[in-house]
Amino acid sequence: NGRLDLVETEALADLVNAETEAQRRFAVRNAEGTQSELYAEWRRRLIHARAMIEAEIDFADEEDVLGSVSDTVWSDVRAMIGEIDRHVDGFRAAEVIRDGFEVVILGAPNAGKSSLFNALARREAAIVTDEPGTTRDLLEVVLDLEGMRVRVIDTAGLREASGKVEAIGIEKARAKAGGADLLLLLEDMAAPVDAGAVPSDAPLLRIGTKADLVADGPAFDRSKLYDAVISTKDGTGLAELLAEVGRRAAAAAGEIGDVLPSRLRHVELLKETNFHLGAALSVQRGQELRAEELRLAADRLGRITGAVDVEDLLDVIFSQFCIGK
Repeated sequence: NGRLDLVETEALADLVNAETEAQRRFAVRNAEGTQSELYAEWRRRLIHARAMIEAEIDFADEEDVLGSVSDTVWSDVRAMIGEIDRHVDGFRAAEVIRDGFEVVILGAPNAGKSSLFNALARREAAIVTDEPGTTRDLLEVVLDLEGMRVRVIDTAGLREASGKVEAIGIEKARAKAGGADLLLLLEDMAAPVDAGAVPSDAPLLRIGTKADLVADGPAFDRSKLYDAVISTKDGTGLAELLAEVGRRAAAAAGEIGDVLPSRLRHVELLKETNFHLGAALSVQRGQELRAEELRLAADRLGRITGAVDVEDLLDVIFSQFCIGK
């Protein structure tokens, strides 16, 4: 009808706010209706399935109604549950594209976290001193790597806190690490200090810092213990580190052409859809109740795009059979 549905409207908003190429491509694809069409197709299948069950219940004496279509209907419902589950699993990739790939810098005090943060930000965003525990709050800079939005967060040094304010900062660091997509665990190669247990199961890169101070000394042999060795003073390893972070961000986003749920509300309604589909598969329930569960499932799909469930069911019944003619 030429009007945008809810998903397409959301995609248009994403396009207006896009900061990276990946965000732009993702928004354009959804604004063109790719995501909406997937939900519309699932909904059409459910309306058809319900029509078949309703026809079997109400019009079994009509010669145009086959003896039983239940097996085919419920087989398709089971298949759809799997399709929706796989689609919902892609939400994290959509979050990475829309909200950014989150990288958290961790390490002991004076490991070079703020120096790396400033180098990535290309400005003095964080205070750098020889005094440990300078960073007390979370600092964030947004980068565009490989067309991906990457959010890098500087955190307080991990150690036994020397005061209440520092303790709050360390707790924030641990909490932030728990939800990160990637951790950069920094260690001063010239004066290594154990930062303790890493407070997250997120993927981790061990980074040896201050390579310029140990390049000619025995401590440089420690470089084999790290995934990367850097120096913010002379730039050693920074380009390679950024390239690796960009590669991981792109991998987390998957193929930009994949159809993914782009909002949490989509995921919630899709899960409700599958709940009703699962209830519809219960053979202990009568066909009428199972048909009602199909209606509720189709309704949840319709709520994603803003579609209205009015005459769709009757249209299918009378187009497939000669009932009432």
